[in-house]
Amino acid sequence: MQAGLELDDIQHIVLTRTPALTGRYEFLSFDDAADGCGWLRGLLDRVASVTEARDSMDGTRRWISLAFTWTGLRALGVSDESLATFPDEFREGMAARADILGDTGMNSPDHWVGGLSGADVHAIAILFARDADEHARCVGEHDKHLARFPGVRSLSHLDLNANPPFNYAHDHFGFRDRLSQPAVKGAGEEPTPGSGPALEPGEFILGYPDENGPPTGLPQPEVLSHNGSYLAYRRLREHVGAFRDFLRANADTADAQELLAAKLMGRWRSGAPLVLAPQRDDPQLGADPMRNNDFNYKEMDPHGYAVPLGSHARRLNPRDTAHNMNRHRMIRRGATYGPALPDDESDDGLDRGIAAFIICASLVRQFEFAQNVWINDASFHELGNEHDPICGTQDGTLDFTVPRRPIRKVFKGLPAFTTVLGGAYFFLPGINALRHLADGQA
Repeated sequence: MQAGLELDDIQHIVLTRTPALTGRYEFLSFDDAADGCGWLRGLLDRVASVTEARDSMDGTRRWISLAFTWTGLRALGVSDESLATFPDEFREGMAARADILGDTGMNSPDHWVGGLSGADVHAIAILFARDADEHARCVGEHDKHLARFPGVRSLSHLDLNANPPFNYAHDHFGFRDRLSQPAVKGAGEEPTPGSGPALEPGEFILGYPDENGPPTGLPQPEVLSHNGSYLAYRRLREHVGAFRDFLRANADTADAQELLAAKLMGRWRSGAPLVLAPQRDDPQLGADPMRNNDFNYKEMDPHGYAVPLGSHARRLNPRDTAHNMNRHRMIRRGATYGPALPDDESDDGLDRGIAAFIICASLVRQFEFAQNVWINDASFHELGNEHDPICGTQDGTLDFTVPRRPIRKVFKGLPAFTTVLGGAYFFLPGINALRHLADGQA
């Protein structure tokens, strides 16, 4: 058990939110263990810890994180004895657990892109950059580095947005994003009002106590799991045209369309919560981190008259209405990709969306629970025939209910506003564990 968070051994992405506007996710395959270790060794001095990232945030223009699948650890030469100590869900991989996650129909791994449904996905290099010029430089440097190791292949890559109107805080639907992140004890940041208490670090980082006590069941040897985390990667295509068409078809005025959009999401596009601004948007509220998350459901909106019980925000963070909520919190990182769809246009057929990482210590208890119980359970809050209206699996047969007096409004046959285009489970080692892997000692 660790006495305090070792911020100099934890990869920065776990506890820092960088001011990146663009970047690339590079998915890699190791055909040769020695080349894989060589590729990793050449990047070690560029992977910043939490401490290093915070100390150089103002002057740094790029941030690199590295993570590996179970098959990737095996391809690097990690022993069978060690590989067997990782949890089953990580060993199986995301694609093999599609039924548990609700990845069926058009969300099925059969339709995933970039080779993400296969066993050849061994690693990801997360290359965040402050601007487009640094993105091009960083990608070029990595391409040169990769060329030195013929036993390491790039399976695919995904470039992230660099141009207005995007930044890291908005999605293609126009909503302000990532407003409710858990705080971690010992990380040096206080939770904002309404975010709940700071949680034990073991909820997100291996080797520390979690909300239930001392850590158990850690991968071996200890150097591998020490200060590591798990990442659930999800690439969601956002059907912006379909979303706009739905709003126009079901609301007569521009104001009514904005309210319907807010009901689906649980917040206005500015980030203002419906609990605190139930009738009209309040951009000043949405931009104020000391106010935009300061609410609860049980006392302030128990019946969902402000925020529908099945809305996206209420499902993904049920707050005080959920049992043992602190055991299901997750840290989220990511960005948008693809071109913006011009205002008032319908779908142009181009791929655009969000590519995000869920950071946690237990893929089952945190990420898979959220997918299975909160997002795709049709009886969530006893609704009966609903999935998450934004990111849940939709096949045209499910509903969305908006409580109101005197008669509730039920939208029948909700279309899919997002489609899963890929995903994978990665292990994000600590800095010392990266060195251990690069030395081929595992």
